Amino acid sequence: MASILMVASEALPFIKTGGLADVVGSLPQALSQKGHEVKVVIPLYRKIWEKYQSELYFDCEYSVSINYHEVPVRLYSKMEGDVCYFFIQHQGYFERDTLYGYDDDGERFAYFQKAVIEMLNQLNYWPNIIHCHDWQTGMIPCMVKETHDSDPRYNAIRFVYTIHNLLFQGNFGPEMLDSCLGLPYYLMENGNVKFDGGISFMKSGILYADKVTTVSPTYSQEILTPQYGEHLEAVLNMRKYDLWGIVNGIDTKSWNPKTDPLIEYNYDKINVRVQKVKNKLALQKELGLTQDEDVMLVGCVSRLTWQKGFYLLMEQLDALCAAPIQLVILGTGEAPIENKFRDLENGNKGKIVFYNGYNEEVAHRVYAASDLFLMPSLFEPCGISQLISLRYGTLPLVRETGGLKDTVDAYNEYEKSGNGFSFEKYDSNDLINVLYYACDVYYNRKDDWQMLQTNAMNTDVSWENSANTYSLLYNELMNQ
Repeated sequence: MASILMVASEALPFIKTGGLADVVGSLPQALSQKGHEVKVVIPLYRKIWEKYQSELYFDCEYSVSINYHEVPVRLYSKMEGDVCYFFIQHQGYFERDTLYGYDDDGERFAYFQKAVIEMLNQLNYWPNIIHCHDWQTGMIPCMVKETHDSDPRYNAIRFVYTIHNLLFQGNFGPEMLDSCLGLPYYLMENGNVKFDGGISFMKSGILYADKVTTVSPTYSQEILTPQYGEHLEAVLNMRKYDLWGIVNGIDTKSWNPKTDPLIEYNYDKINVRVQKVKNKLALQKELGLTQDEDVMLVGCVSRLTWQKGFYLLMEQLDALCAAPIQLVILGTGEAPIENKFRDLENGNKGKIVFYNGYNEEVAHRVYAASDLFLMPSLFEPCGISQLISLRYGTLPLVRETGGLKDTVDAYNEYEKSGNGFSFEKYDSNDLINVLYYACDVYYNRKDDWQMLQTNAMNTDVSWENSANTYSLLYNELMNQ
């Protein structure tokens, strides 16, 4: 079994902006149950410090060089289940209002990565594998291989690099190479880190890691094409024989309709139909929808961005309003989308609700109460929401892309199979046609709907299979 250090910019239960946190929160626990020794390291953000300060153990203090100055690092840790989580503290870099989106993000995460590399030496902790996640950790394999190559302790480490979303690449000016990362300029000249006139943390991760993974088999193939490759498709094709697509799971303890403390009425496969109706009526009352147990309730919990397919909905607002449904949208994002949904609610009181923001408790109740879950993404590396909706017997309606294609099996009325609904082309007419088709099944083919609901709740959305695949990957690396 392997000793693994996971390095990421966020992780549940401590901090979250997206699906990365879900993965880094639950995959290590699943791997530890397979016998691996797993530790995780993330930055110590303000919200973590405020909530967990009294529970954190101070490990050590040291420094790393940034902008030709020695910058102090304070390291803390906390056990969570079977996994030890480390936290890199620097008040100036990480104790801010939000996690990302600052002009000095490159410098902040260069510091974080350098601090992680030196942490190994300070703790005399030498994992078999360092598993890096997304652009914020992409320079670690490069820095270890280029600047610590004479140290056998570092030389023995193998690297896995996981792409959660290729769109966010960590691209910065070339001056960072020397000043913040301490790397020689010939890495620009030979193309190893050069990208669009500057440097790319993600490109570096792809080229220097021993294995590259992404979060679904379909997405691993899509990103080899210009349509989905975000100008890195040529780099990815160079590594395609080391590229694995491993679909995410979810934490099935936190997301369990049978025990979920955040929903009004708990349920399982046996009583889902009776209890779901009760949850629906409760949510309708809570959010100001017309209370009607027979209407099809469509839920959506998402970042409201172009990537998530919301501009398709914008093209079909009249058809959406005319559909025999109620609609609940929970999320925050791009102003034009938010404004449109606000107008939509104002013109359709009792039928459409837009909950602007993110509320974990309301999200749980939307999953539990809804009959259909809407996820028409332009692209989706894996997706977490459709996995949760399957777990709650809420049928996902998705576009066939990335992890959505890998996890949602479209309803086949002839074979009486499937666990949701899907459409292939990124086309608003196709989306509305499938939505109306789902309405027809819901209202006129009750037996088929119940069959789909049972299939959804029987779908394995746990980490079990994926953790087995990661174990194979780690073992292959250790035996090289």
